[in-house]
Amino acid sequence: MKAMILAAGLGTRLQPLTDSLPKALVKLGGITLLEITIEKLIKFGCDELVINVHHYASKIIDFLEQRKFFKCRINISDESDQLLDTGGGLKHAARFLEGNDPFILHNVDILSDINLFDLEKAYKNYGNDVLATIVVNNRQTNRVFLVNREDQLCGWKNLMTGETKIATPSDMLESVSFCGIHMINPRIFNLIRMDGMFSMVDLYLQLCKEHKIRCWRNNEAKWIDVGTFENLKLAEKLFF
Repeated sequence: MKAMILAAGLGTRLQPLTDSLPKALVKLGGITLLEITIEKLIKFGCDELVINVHHYASKIIDFLEQRKFFKCRINISDESDQLLDTGGGLKHAARFLEGNDPFILHNVDILSDINLFDLEKAYKNYGNDVLATIVVNNRQTNRVFLVNREDQLCGWKNLMTGETKIATPSDMLESVSFCGIHMINPRIFNLIRMDGMFSMVDLYLQLCKEHKIRCWRNNEAKWIDVGTFENLKLAEKLFF
């Protein structure tokens, strides 16, 4: 299976640490976030990876060369000229991910013990008409996905501002929190009409009007976004 690691972000919430290195090379328990994610994906069975780079791109490439690319086929999707956000980054890397089999999309700053084999099982159980399966949970966060009774994505809401985007109206919508891990059918690349910089959230809200995007709930696993100093310290206690 193929997978893509989103590692091009600026890591502004971790400044000044990220003033001199990319967020992907920030260490947790003495191990870089990138290595943690790569090893998890290899353990799952991924034999071909794509990593997008922008901020201190050369340092990520140097790190991979030093580690002999973890004895895995790793492709670099270079966004040095323009940071494309998560959705734009995925589109830019399409040539590495196209094919007949689903692939994993994983944020480099997400740490969890979510079982990717369970995600794959859920993806397959949902059926071939599902475009993507997104991992969600019920943690408290300001920005949430809105799903219907079948856990199909219907919209998005900012709970702080009240801003709401409804792509598919439904009589009952429930809030769930996005976990930064997806399993995606590569036919998504034939459906993307957006260009330049755009997020996966905006892409999904556009596509879910006509295509099924399922949210797979996982409330039992440990999960944390390590994009802040506070969460880095918390992750040390949770995972190391």
